[in-house]
Amino acid sequence: MSEPLLELNDVSVSFDGFYALTDLSLKLYKGELKSIIGPNGAGKTTFLDVITGKVRPTKGTVTFKGKSLLGVSEQQISRNGIGRKFQTPRVFENLTVLRNLELSASPEKNAFSLLGSSLPQASKDEVHRIMNYVGLTPFATVQAGSLSHGQKQWLAIASLVAQAPEVLLLDEPVAGLTDEETLRTAELIKSLAGDHTVVVIEHDMEFIRDLGFDVTVLHQGQVLTQGPLETVKSDPRVIEVYLGPPEQ
Repeated sequence: MSEPLLELNDVSVSFDGFYALTDLSLKLYKGELKSIIGPNGAGKTTFLDVITGKVRPTKGTVTFKGKSLLGVSEQQISRNGIGRKFQTPRVFENLTVLRNLELSASPEKNAFSLLGSSLPQASKDEVHRIMNYVGLTPFATVQAGSLSHGQKQWLAIASLVAQAPEVLLLDEPVAGLTDEETLRTAELIKSLAGDHTVVVIEHDMEFIRDLGFDVTVLHQGQVLTQGPLETVKSDPRVIEVYLGPPEQ
């Protein structure tokens, strides 16, 4: 098997004696789509924070393409090819959909840089391709603040893709979406795997089933189990974590 693109090895994170992650080891390979689930407090957000440099591990190592990410700034990690979409879609609400995507695609990442110069034609073409793919072309000149919640989720994902990261970290991408929007989002995310390594954190089991990839279950900052969703759901440990022990 090829070398992992991103690897966490024996990572622990302690906040004033409380361990959000404990000896967590996990590998991500190029082009892989990995779904991660777990109850509240399982360490899912801390896991993303460690990868993106927001939180430094108490112990353990984090490497990307064989190089350590420890001590590397969040901005540099993003520039190196790891992008993150947060639970609440972060878009520039006073800018149009097209301007949001152009700003994401711009190497300067500065709104003022777009006033005096334009993107290369190849970047413009890619922006329009992404915008069309997520179904936002009819809203190109609409301010992002006027979009529906689902459309803002798609714009946030599209903006992330426009940055051309190798790794996409998607935190609850279907929170608040309708069933139809959830299904479309699953198709969108599946299309990204292969060209990108994608990590999805989500509570919606139907959405996880729609993705159709193996699942990793986190509990108390550790990997509880991994495998196909139906196998994972029948694991007594997973049942206990989500549903609690059976009544006596």
